[in-house]
Amino acid sequence: MSEKTEANLQQAFAGESQANRRYLFFADKADKESLPQVARLFRVAAEAETVHAYNHFNTMTGIGTSIDNLSAAVIGEHQEFTRMYPAMINQAIEEGNKRAQTSFEWADAVEKIHYDLFQEMLKAVKEKQSIKNEPYFVCPVCGNTVLGKAPDKCPVCGAPGSKFKKIE
Repeated sequence: MSEKTEANLQQAFAGESQANRRYLFFADKADKESLPQVARLFRVAAEAETVHAYNHFNTMTGIGTSIDNLSAAVIGEHQEFTRMYPAMINQAIEEGNKRAQTSFEWADAVEKIHYDLFQEMLKAVKEKQSIKNEPYFVCPVCGNTVLGKAPDKCPVCGAPGSKFKKIE
């Protein structure tokens, strides 16, 4: 594949992925405004954008074995909490943008947690260990991710544990 086509696929994947998220956020807002058909339209478009993103990513051979995928996740999460977010936090501090600083700091803290979770899972899969089937819980405020049971209070942002979303 040519470098230009690879770059185009990466750009298309990023654009479709962002559109998916944006449309889901717009759907939530339409629901809150009691506009169910508007919400439905945003959700169907989001689903279609997911199909496009999947096709582009798959064409780039972005999906490998579970070990390959876990390894890619470890690398990506490490880059986020060691390079990407620290620079963004510093920029927000320089500009005095407290909202952006908090958003970046929460994400930075949680990316480290994701890194650890992916590292542990990668080790278990590589060593063919038995993997316990347990739910994860996600904080709806900062994205903190925990295995097994939600905490009483989020250690990253302070949100009540009762608000965590269970992912089975």
